[in-house]
Amino acid sequence: MKRITVLLADDHAVVREGLRALLEITGDFDVVGEATNGLQAVELANELHPDVVVLDLAMPQLNGLEAARRILQQVTPPSHPKIMILSAHADDAYVEHVAALGVSGYLIKQTSAQILAKAIKEIYNGKVFYSPSIAKRMCGQRQELPSRTGRGIRKKSVAHLTTRELEVLQLVAEGRANKEVASDLNISIKTVEKHRQSVMHKLNIHDTSGLTRYAISAGIIESSVQCTIIA
Repeated sequence: MKRITVLLADDHAVVREGLRALLEITGDFDVVGEATNGLQAVELANELHPDVVVLDLAMPQLNGLEAARRILQQVTPPSHPKIMILSAHADDAYVEHVAALGVSGYLIKQTSAQILAKAIKEIYNGKVFYSPSIAKRMCGQRQELPSRTGRGIRKKSVAHLTTRELEVLQLVAEGRANKEVASDLNISIKTVEKHRQSVMHKLNIHDTSGLTRYAISAGIIESSVQCTIIA
């Protein structure tokens, strides 16, 4: 039986180490890479061509939703990986947004090793898999997922932002100065300022703290990221 190759993406080393140990002990999986942020996850997915990418939602530099979008768009068949979201967030809004992207699975981090292994095998074989508690809650609503609006994610506003604007929004919300954002994205400071003003205009937000609050409510960053910066 072919061993399923897996790429793990989570900014917490202890989580990645635990997932690797759980998967490798079964003998059915090979963890071929680990990413500490969303940008690295996209790069490694293109480079390593894993069968399955396991993504956290809230990661620095590029969140899991945008990383999933890029992987699905950039990595072409036959190397197109299946994507499994593994997150502490289980709100309907997050699940719905992920489903609208075409992601194959969504598990909460309290999931047992047995269910995690089963889920990866299921999506590798072309099926869709949600944590049992999520699947039960969402039963009968599948056809409505792309159109419904959740409390935690303001999908209409986010959808109006370009990919570059989302990148700038996340880095600004993480506390990066314009110079740092320019360096990270390899663009000029003037271009960063232009994108920043465009984001503020589209979201009708007029200060950095407002952008940060929006990014947290939209699931682009976790509140703990901002707390770390303030401390």
